[in-house]
Amino acid sequence: MQEILNILRNIGIWDMVDMAIVAFVFYKLYMLIRETRAQQLIKGILVLLIATQMSDWLQLHVINWILRNTMTVGLIALLIVFQPELRRALEYIGRTKFLTKSIADIEHEEINRLVEEVGEATGSLSRQKIGALIVIEKDTGLNEVIETGTPIAGAVSRALLINIFIPNTPLHDGAVVIRKNKIMAAGCFLPLTENPTINKELGTRHRAGLGVTEKSDAIVVIVSEETGAISIAENGKLTRFLDVDTLKKYIDNSFEIKSKQQWKFWKYKWRRNDE
Repeated sequence: MQEILNILRNIGIWDMVDMAIVAFVFYKLYMLIRETRAQQLIKGILVLLIATQMSDWLQLHVINWILRNTMTVGLIALLIVFQPELRRALEYIGRTKFLTKSIADIEHEEINRLVEEVGEATGSLSRQKIGALIVIEKDTGLNEVIETGTPIAGAVSRALLINIFIPNTPLHDGAVVIRKNKIMAAGCFLPLTENPTINKELGTRHRAGLGVTEKSDAIVVIVSEETGAISIAENGKLTRFLDVDTLKKYIDNSFEIKSKQQWKFWKYKWRRNDE
């Protein structure tokens, strides 16, 4: 008890700051791996660590030797197993406003046009129960996705979007990727979500839409081929059963928030430079 009191007396302000930073980092790491395959793997690692310590206490030398050597080799294996999660974490850090200079570099009128064209095309496809998958790129580049499809590089228009997703056409069975005010490619392949808790009723189209938002900050508009229901995916989360007006507001707000964050950051930086 006395030792604990001595430790508490020696804790200074910088020790508290240090602990707060570590707690914040662990919290962010947990939020990144929550409801992913990594969460289950970490539970398994904790069980192995506890078993290693217990075998040491109980003097089970053979088991302890095996577990310790397994943990040593396991550090290399972890880098391979956690590769998707590590990539996701690094991309998350790279998207922070402190390291990103350009966020949603689109003029206000171009944003309005993008929202209107995507919204109206989605509404038309929904009424006709034509499946669609529209990826709107933001900060994270999606060149690896674009390269899997057919290049288009055409201006965003409702007519072109509707025509791409008409059934039995060459490009209908894939995703469209939009960058700024251009349709970069169609018929693109997207990575499927690795979230084990996703609703089993959702098909490949919804799983692909969620998958790309787990690896980037893109917005994905999804139209169900069976029901015509409109959904939107962002940051690994799916919002379903939207109407066209709500869809437009969602996309517009997403770009507006990013633009405001960009403006505040650079305004602050300019003020600091002027001082």
